[in-house]
Amino acid sequence: MTSALAAPARLLAYDGSGIDGGLYRRVDGWALGAPHWLDQVITTWSALGLGLFAVLMVLAWWQARGADSAVMARVLASPLVVVVAYLANSVLKTQVAEVRPCQQLGTATLETCPGAGDWSFPSNHTVIAFAAAAALWFAYRWIGRLAFAAALLMGASRVWVGVHYPHDVLVGALVGLAVGALLGWAAGRAAPLVDRLRAGVLAPLLGSGAVARS
Repeated sequence: MTSALAAPARLLAYDGSGIDGGLYRRVDGWALGAPHWLDQVITTWSALGLGLFAVLMVLAWWQARGADSAVMARVLASPLVVVVAYLANSVLKTQVAEVRPCQQLGTATLETCPGAGDWSFPSNHTVIAFAAAAALWFAYRWIGRLAFAAALLMGASRVWVGVHYPHDVLVGALVGLAVGALLGWAAGRAAPLVDRLRAGVLAPLLGSGAVARS
């Protein structure tokens, strides 16, 4: 565990503790009192779990080689959807400039408390996870379900390790869902482009486009 007694927050930065600081402290208390093995599992997941979404994207690509071009277009677009969601969230983070709860409240955390200027609202991890899940949902429902389950766990872990308020995670999920759903749905319109690519040198990577299995 790492003490998060950081330098005082900047006076001009936003203090989000009045929204759900009490709930954050309660969860932080649960985490500090939980079995060590559980904290280790959650901390590891919180730090490395985003890699699972990349694995799910690769799995979706493998499946989509035999699917129609709209499905493949959505799969290929999913990493771009995540990038767009991350960039949009980064702009929102800098506009709100909310101090991390571990800085504002001086709590002890499982994960090292980010430094001053590394804003809390909304949670980048949560945005990325939900944007990926929404994009994958439009390609394959079963992969999307796995991704949404992982996204929920990712969001919850960010509060558990002490680096986000619950509202950071909630809004992060909404941002990720909004961007992921809009762009994930629209990506299917790129099917004609995939058709052309499948007729060229990328055919071994993109497949022939049999009946969709979404």
